[in-house]
Amino acid sequence: MDLTIAKWRRSSYSGPNGGNCVELAGLHGVVAVRDSKVPDGPVLLLTRAALRGAVQTATGTH
Repeated sequence: MDLTIAKWRRSSYSGPNGGNCVELAGLHGVVAVRDSKVPDGPVLLLTRAALRGAVQTATGTH
């Protein structure tokens, strides 16, 4: 998948210095997730439903 067109977003909670954050980019049919400290590193591609389920599980809101 071509990620050169991805518009990466970081949480407003991450602060101006980055820190331990993930970045998300909405693409056709999937959400790309990457480590903000390693922008050229690996990218995880998830469906929106899979990302929602992961966040709900992590936050205990499922």
